Amino acid sequence: MKKDTLQRFLFDEAPVRGALVRLDDSWREINARHDYPPVLRDRLGELAAAGILLAANLKFDGQLILQIQGQGALRLLVVEVNAATRTLRATARWDGELPADADLATLTGQGQCVITLDPKQAGAEPYQGIVALEGGSVANLLTHYMERSEQLDTLIMLAADGDCAAGMLLQKLPGSSGDEDDWPRARELAATLKQEELLTLSADDILYRLFHQEVIRAFDAESVAFQCSCSRERVGGMLRMIGRDEVESILSEQGSVEIACEFCQQKYVFDEDDAAELFAGPQDPIEPASPTRH
Repeated sequence: MKKDTLQRFLFDEAPVRGALVRLDDSWREINARHDYPPVLRDRLGELAAAGILLAANLKFDGQLILQIQGQGALRLLVVEVNAATRTLRATARWDGELPADADLATLTGQGQCVITLDPKQAGAEPYQGIVALEGGSVANLLTHYMERSEQLDTLIMLAADGDCAAGMLLQKLPGSSGDEDDWPRARELAATLKQEELLTLSADDILYRLFHQEVIRAFDAESVAFQCSCSRERVGGMLRMIGRDEVESILSEQGSVEIACEFCQQKYVFDEDDAAELFAGPQDPIEPASPTRH
C-alpha cells in the first residue's frame, strides 16, 4: 500500500473527477508534536485530509488554509497546505473537557469555517470564504461549502484515527452536461464507502471496490509530506513587529525571549545580543501575514 499519497482520478465516460488521499507518516508526525484528545485529534486529521483534497484541483503557487473557529470546548483547528509541493502542517486549540462522542457542532458551539487561498504571486490578493458551521462533521461542512459557495456538486468523505487520516473527494466537472444520471450514480456508489475502508484500503482497491464497472483514468500518485514553514527569520520578523520596547521589557524580566512554533513545537530563543542585532540599523520590510493565517 502506498503511504502519504494523493491519487487523482477521472471518469472517462462521465463528467466526474475525484481524488483520494492517505496520510500516514505525515499525520503521525503532526500528531507526535501534541497530546490531543482523540475526538479532537480525529477532527484535525479529517481537516488535514480535506485540505489536501481541496488543494488537489488548485493550479497556483500558494497556500490553502482551512480554519474551524469555535466558541465551545474546541477553539480552533488549522490546516495549512502548500498547493504546489503537497506539504502540510496543522494544529489545534481547545479548552476544558471534550466529550468523546461529540460531533463537530457540539465541540465548537457557535463558530465558523474560514477557507483562504493565499497566492505567492506578487500583488495577488488572498481569497477568503467564510461559512457557518453546519452538518455535524468536517466532511458535511465542506461538502455544503463547495455546493453553495463554489456551485460545485461535491461529495467529501473523511476518516482519521491515531495512525492515519484519509479522505475521498468526488466532484461533477464544472460546466459539464453528459447523461443526467452520471453524477447521481457516481455519488451513490461513492457513498457506500465506509470509514474503515478509507483507513485500511489502498487507492487502487477503493477505486475497484466502488467503480469497477466504470472507465476510470487514474493519474500518477503524488507524494504528501509534513513540513512546517516556521523559521528563525520569521520569528525575528514577528519580534520586530512587536517592537523594541516590548522585546526589551521581556528580556529584562526573563533574560531571553523564547517562542515556540504552535505547529511543530520548534523553540526559538533570542537573548540580548540577538535582540540588539534584530533592531540594529534600518529594518528590511516585513512581509505582511495573511489576514487569516494563524
